Amino acid sequence: MDEILQMRNIHKAFVGVKVLKGVDLTIGRGEVHALLGENGAGKSTLMNILTGVYSMDEGQVIFDGEDISNCSIRESEDKGIAFVHQELSLFNDLKVYENIFFNKELTTKGGSLKKNEMIAKCREVFEKLGVDIDPSVTVEHLTASEKQTLEIAKAIFFEAKLLILDEPTTALSNAEIDHLFQIIENLKAEGKSFIFISHKMPEIFRIADRYTVLRNGEFIKAGNIAETNAQEVTSTMVGATFSNAEIYRTRELGEPILEMRALDGKDFHDVSLSVRRGEVLALTGLQGAGCSELMQCVFGELPSFSGTIAVEGEELTKNTIHLAMKRKIAYLPTNRRERSAMPDLSILENMYISEHTLSGKKPIINRASEIAKYDAQKENLSIKAEHYSDLILSLSGGNQQKVFFARWLNTDAEILLLDNPTQGIDVGAKAEIYKLILKLAESGKTIVINSQEIPEIQRVADRCVVFYSGRIVKTLPHDQITEHTVMMYATNAAEDSEE
Repeated sequence: MDEILQMRNIHKAFVGVKVLKGVDLTIGRGEVHALLGENGAGKSTLMNILTGVYSMDEGQVIFDGEDISNCSIRESEDKGIAFVHQELSLFNDLKVYENIFFNKELTTKGGSLKKNEMIAKCREVFEKLGVDIDPSVTVEHLTASEKQTLEIAKAIFFEAKLLILDEPTTALSNAEIDHLFQIIENLKAEGKSFIFISHKMPEIFRIADRYTVLRNGEFIKAGNIAETNAQEVTSTMVGATFSNAEIYRTRELGEPILEMRALDGKDFHDVSLSVRRGEVLALTGLQGAGCSELMQCVFGELPSFSGTIAVEGEELTKNTIHLAMKRKIAYLPTNRRERSAMPDLSILENMYISEHTLSGKKPIINRASEIAKYDAQKENLSIKAEHYSDLILSLSGGNQQKVFFARWLNTDAEILLLDNPTQGIDVGAKAEIYKLILKLAESGKTIVINSQEIPEIQRVADRCVVFYSGRIVKTLPHDQITEHTVMMYATNAAEDSEE
């Protein structure tokens, strides 16, 4: 094999924690290579070393016959390596040609921009890629597929030899994916190489020639796509991991309390679910599968396009956040620090704010009453805090999250929507959150949790609903929830989906 890239024995640690442990990666010239692994496997760190974002602690990088170990970002780009991130790095308020030539503008000797020449060169690249994009249009008016193509066009225009595509199909339709793959095939035929990072098995087996699997920062396996299958690759990614699931306890569940029928909205489609009182229902899927958007819709933060939501048999028409709160629905969003914490307010104020938003006709806050509620919730939820007047950010992540649980319990919420509730929380605090979730369920609260951590789901969920591209593909009872099984459905590698 004619190799364009060799990464040998790559080591990297952050603050003493090893995230890459002797990883090898070899890419052939003119091949599409799938870089695979679960979240946290080390894929992003490895690519950031290759592109000069991070320096490695040990190892060697050979690109196109030249040692480029610990090169800078600019040096990596100049050598012909382009990283097309999942979060595209385009300037929406600039025109297409301005994005392509940003910081590399064509100018006359007098310093004037050669606008017409830049536009003409853009048209040449777009024609080569088989796309119809007006170089003079502002980027904000492009579709997701056109923006993805524009990023690739930037790389091709400046003669990239290796393109790293990070989850490139997340925001694309099937037709747009077909077009993207045709572009990749055409460029591959010209000798361009690709590192394709994705969790979607059908796409990997459609576009990739070879693959490398990382797990927990270590190289696990590499091989030819034609010599394996989706089930084998999934097993290699997950490994023979053991999940400590002893926290879960079976319970008697009540009648249906939350029902969705043929619900359509942003990033989710035709969702029908019935959740029972006292049940812990887990939603899971790859990033962008639509689970978080579904929660936001139920809470009234995002609109539904069609279908119905009903609580205790009563349909929520024109659902809003305030209406959802009145119907005793609570929502704990992801990104706790940005979307839950009010950093300039005390612990006490953070705890009672939802209650008083709901009861807006009572503007006077009885401080003694609120302190009594705080004391009760502090004991009930085992919140570790010095004083209720301390700022919320003085608490650890786990204790902040308990305060936000208390915030909603003070509204007498019966349905708790928890979006990645243990994000950024250490292992010990996670265990406390799991026990709290089950304690609330045993008291009759209904809990819907969105998580991509399968061991977490195993510890608390009665059922697990797996999403793929915005649709429910499988519902698993507690005793069938395993990392392998969930990953099979989340990547659409299984054949018996409910679609």
